[in-house]
Amino acid sequence: MSKTHNMPNGMQLDLEIQSWPLKVPFRITGHVWEHLDIVICRLRRDGHTGCGEGTGVYYRGETAATIKAQIEAVRGQIEAGIRRESVQELLPAGGARNALDCALWALESREQGVPAWQLAGLERPRPLLTTFTLGADSPELMASRAEVVDLARALKLKLVGDGQDAERVRAVRAVRPDVWLGVDANQAFDRAAVEDLLPVLVAERVSLLEQPCRIGAEEALRGLKSPIPLAADESVQTSADLDAMRGLFEVVNIKLDKCGGLTEGLAMARRARSLGFEVMVGNMIGTSLSCAPAFLVGQLCQVVDLDGPWHLARDIEPGVVYAEGRVDCPPGVWDHPAETAR
Repeated sequence: MSKTHNMPNGMQLDLEIQSWPLKVPFRITGHVWEHLDIVICRLRRDGHTGCGEGTGVYYRGETAATIKAQIEAVRGQIEAGIRRESVQELLPAGGARNALDCALWALESREQGVPAWQLAGLERPRPLLTTFTLGADSPELMASRAEVVDLARALKLKLVGDGQDAERVRAVRAVRPDVWLGVDANQAFDRAAVEDLLPVLVAERVSLLEQPCRIGAEEALRGLKSPIPLAADESVQTSADLDAMRGLFEVVNIKLDKCGGLTEGLAMARRARSLGFEVMVGNMIGTSLSCAPAFLVGQLCQVVDLDGPWHLARDIEPGVVYAEGRVDCPPGVWDHPAETAR
């Protein structure tokens, strides 16, 4: 249920939990999703509305209910007229701060009549080559799904450490010899498992190995001479985690639900680049309302994994557009549409 309070001379906050079905069940290490629960944060002021979406971080215990409760707890400060710069101190990193921060970006964009990319100091956004992720399943079924996703020019495979991962990679590569291929273990491996799998990954021309080890076990990777770049996802939540990952990973995956919004996402991308990391932008499964601000972070990234809305049985309208392996964000999906026509 949504809840709205009216504040004279301030902000109106509306929170709503929504449930969105997936096309097919999505399996990763330790989890399977059949639907997605999200929180929509709407801010209204002087006839303008800005919206943000929060899914949260499942492995940190976040749910739509906890996200909504976090925002409700600071409703008074928000409705008094909070500024975007204050959100970083108001809420910790996570889905609640992401929803609020992105809603404030959108509100500011609409109030000023300029697109968010201009507020962020970015160049005009361009369509981005994105990966399309296949949830872990039997090698045969993953190969079948890879064939069906004919629009993809890049695929990412979920691996789960159950003894079938090598066959999953071989099966998909056999039917899609053309694509850029990455794999994501979501913490399923230890160092020995990585070393066992690496020859197969090299032989099948895999270009990225994401989050092979558990959070807290990253030091086991030190000195591993992997010919395939390693990417940190769960191991890097915010900018504060970047320094500790130097020498362990070559790539860092930024997700707005992890770091807590577009403000930190942009800062994290710039900081990571200054430290010599390649930068990747990812997303939890979500609607185009969550994909649109991440699309701006993607303008600073070498690897883009923004297929969240593609996994849904339906999406908001208008939504992001997938064509020829790329994702594009048309005018009016999230921020002010002025000057975004291509």
